[in-house]
Amino acid sequence: MERFTNGVPPAASGTAGPPRPGTPDALVLPLASVGGESLARVGGKAVNLGRLAAAGFPVPGGFCLTTEAYRRAAPPELETVARRLDNLGTAGAADRERLARGAREMVGAAAVPEEVDSAVRAAYALLGPGAAVAVRSSATAEDLPFASFAGQQDSFIGVRGPDAVVRAVRACWASLWNDRAVAYRAENGIAHRDAGLAVVVQSLVEARAAGVMFTANPTTGSRSETVVDASAGPGQAVVSGSVNPDHFVLHTATGRLLEFAAGGPGTGAGENGPGTPVLSEARVRELAALGQDAQRLFGAPQDVEWVIDEAHRIWLTQSRAVTTLYPLPEDAADDDAPDGGVPRLYLCATLVQGLTRPLTPAGLALLGQMRNTGGRWRYVNPGLRMYVDLSPMLRSRAGRDAMLRMLPLADGRSAAVFRALLRDPRFARPNGTRGGARPTRQPPAASRHGARRAAGTGSMAALAAGLLPAILRAVARPEAELRRALGYESRLRELLALPEPASPAERLRHAEDLVGRTVDGVVRAALPGPSAGYLMLAAARGLLRGIEDPRRLEAVLRGLPHNVTTEMNLELWAVSAAIGEDAAAREAFARRSPAQLSEDYRAGRLPPAAQARVATFLGRYGDRAVAEIDVGMPRWADQPDHVLGMISNYLRLADPEQSPDRLFAGAADRAEERIRSLVASATARGRLRGRLLEFSLGRVRRLAGLRELPKFYIVEILGEVHRQLAALGAELARSGGVSAPADVFFLDFDEVRVGLRGADLRPLVADRRRLYDVELRRRRIPRLLLADGTDVEAAVLARGHPGSAPPAGGVLAGTAASAGSATGRVRVVNDPVGARLEPGEILVAPSADPGWTPLFMTAGALVMEMGGVISHGAVVAREYGIPAVVGVADATSLLRTGQLVTVDGAAGTITPVPG
Repeated sequence: MERFTNGVPPAASGTAGPPRPGTPDALVLPLASVGGESLARVGGKAVNLGRLAAAGFPVPGGFCLTTEAYRRAAPPELETVARRLDNLGTAGAADRERLARGAREMVGAAAVPEEVDSAVRAAYALLGPGAAVAVRSSATAEDLPFASFAGQQDSFIGVRGPDAVVRAVRACWASLWNDRAVAYRAENGIAHRDAGLAVVVQSLVEARAAGVMFTANPTTGSRSETVVDASAGPGQAVVSGSVNPDHFVLHTATGRLLEFAAGGPGTGAGENGPGTPVLSEARVRELAALGQDAQRLFGAPQDVEWVIDEAHRIWLTQSRAVTTLYPLPEDAADDDAPDGGVPRLYLCATLVQGLTRPLTPAGLALLGQMRNTGGRWRYVNPGLRMYVDLSPMLRSRAGRDAMLRMLPLADGRSAAVFRALLRDPRFARPNGTRGGARPTRQPPAASRHGARRAAGTGSMAALAAGLLPAILRAVARPEAELRRALGYESRLRELLALPEPASPAERLRHAEDLVGRTVDGVVRAALPGPSAGYLMLAAARGLLRGIEDPRRLEAVLRGLPHNVTTEMNLELWAVSAAIGEDAAAREAFARRSPAQLSEDYRAGRLPPAAQARVATFLGRYGDRAVAEIDVGMPRWADQPDHVLGMISNYLRLADPEQSPDRLFAGAADRAEERIRSLVASATARGRLRGRLLEFSLGRVRRLAGLRELPKFYIVEILGEVHRQLAALGAELARSGGVSAPADVFFLDFDEVRVGLRGADLRPLVADRRRLYDVELRRRRIPRLLLADGTDVEAAVLARGHPGSAPPAGGVLAGTAASAGSATGRVRVVNDPVGARLEPGEILVAPSADPGWTPLFMTAGALVMEMGGVISHGAVVAREYGIPAVVGVADATSLLRTGQLVTVDGAAGTITPVPG
């Protein structure tokens, strides 16, 4: 391909002229020289074009009007408007639009300073008399690694004449304050006061064809594919969506065309004449090669706009990072499809646990300690989420069969995606090995210290073998097992206690050692009971085979005793009932927001009846939290807003017959009735069978409710680690090692140790907070992820596999998780903190962990995007006796608050109801 080393088309050569590039007073800079300038001076678009031009890529020539010109033109009142917008944040859309409109009008009406006007006209004159140019916005908050700002500001094509260019420049300035740009900055946490705008003016290439190219597939995330969209004529039609372009997908390494879709009307004639694709395969491969060059230059996948002129030469008119791709696993660079062309496959373990948000670095480090470091599983943490490497399971038929059995229980959607993945030729059959795992690699340095402490837990197989006698003892003597499991809490609290006063070094050592000192004991004390309960449930299912529908056993699990999460929620209901009986307390909860109530509680200002009951509740359950497996998340004891909001929610329940305690007691009664019915059916086939079934179901009722106890104990451990780290964070903030105490949760233990010695950790924390904030805003998390970045579910949908068709008639389908039917108004909740759920409303959520379950108490039914029949939300819904459907793709966006629907928990459907 022909390259132009000066970055300027022959017909549009020339420079912008004085002032000299790089001087502080320079208003205009040659485009080919701005690659080394700062974003604050020339904006993202100009920097990237300058780097391309300096590297020899074919970039149309022109100049950049710097942000200094915008600063001189902006009226002083704009600073006040920007400050008000910053104070609004993401709230107050109407006020934001009003302020943005005022800012646009200010900038649009402001006079262009004489020196700016002269500089623009002089630079434009050097491009040739009456040259046609593109005038394009280049914002300082644009084409960033985490936010592209694609299309947020305005650009103008085909501008001719100096007056028109000056008018276009002013219009670009004003577009910095259009509604979409202002909203985008607010969503991405970018201060409006810091925003500035440069303007790129380039010679216009007369386009024979144009379009966009992604050097990674933006739909599936695959870094091994290049996507090219093309139409005849200017590329603006492709970018704006006014034409349906020809669509090409290539395997980048080989140049093989994987997919082609012809564009619709308006695409134009192809290179080989009417009726042919706009681009030949050879030209698409040429573009792909150029895209790979650009990707290597910038070090990340690129979104490239390109033009082919009448002389068949390719020009690049823009390149920006593709910011929507999910991060690659840490070991992706080591993955050259080692298993006969089969890339590694990862399952998002935290998503299966009902956690959609990222984990703090401290949370990831602590979970790294808890992992079984001597076992066969490897974990990676792309996007601050924990993924488990399933590649060993793919290497044997037994492993695949096990996954096909287990995944539907944990997450129905992941199971469907896994089945579709096995139809891919690369994964069609095992490669002949017997499923032995690749040796586990050395854990990263940040987790080795903790891994040594956790190594005492031994292998999972050895642990399971050690628990077997305890499980059998639990079956034989359930009451003794209950006393042992529940009584372990006092021993655990002794292990968690740190004598005070303690030095920072002692706090760090205590926090760092807790997992190794306690987790093994928790597993041995709390796991045999629920394991025995569910083992007996499996036995009951076998005894009823051929006699009763297995789904009838579901009712046996309702209203289970000894479930610490259920007990917590019923205790919270009791707290609300007591508050409701006190006039002053009831009025306080009716008038104040959860945040105000929380502030009053911490200051000891709640009415006495409320202050005492809430304090007692938090004394028992204050270590819990939303996303509680992340040690970096605030505990309820620290921020009780959620708990206090739930009490307010319960106080609105008017019908005493619908109170959670009565419903729970009724569910328990119905469970006992179901046991009697099932036992009678089994006895009709034989007295021994009936007695065995009665024995098994009795053990289920006594022991299965303990299923929440191991996690509850783990959460108490995390709560103690959280308290010690918070104290260390306060110490680091006092010494200047971090900016705020909560910054400690963006460090691992070794980094905290370095900070206590005086190191400045603020730059490290700032980088990690920036990444965390980006991931916090991410809405789509890959359930199954390939080493090349492919979101397997997205790829399945893009390829149109069976089961990927959109729902018919508005009916949504998922996994039937809890039988029953309920009709009610939808309440979409993405974050339970501060959420209000009217009694009987249908709770629609992305997922659920124990921090969500207080909402279940008054919900009419549950719908979740994540989950399978053994996921946390499904199990709790069954125990509460509310209908539930889980694994419903995009439920939080397809269903809307206030919509009337019927949830059928047996059929696994959500059906819109007119009215």
